[in-house]
Amino acid sequence: MIVCQCQNITETDIHAAIDWMRRSDSETLITPGKVYRALGKAADCGGCMPLFLDTMRRNPALEVPVELTGLRRGEDDDGTPREIAVDG
Repeated sequence: MIVCQCQNITETDIHAAIDWMRRSDSETLITPGKVYRALGKAADCGGCMPLFLDTMRRNPALEVPVELTGLRRGEDDDGTPREIAVDG
């Protein structure tokens, strides 16, 4: 199925790019921009973005690496709060 008509990107292309990125770097955060770049393309009108994101979310390799899951909450791997240095 074609997901992005402007750039002729299929569902298969998106899944292949995600799988390749995960195999290449198991700790990378995979974003739509990285998928476009992996395919040698760039977003154009953005009309496909809801379907593009939905397609990405269906790929099991998209999961955030365990080592990075607590970053937003400021937690270490064991769930304890992490001290964040703030420049003053």
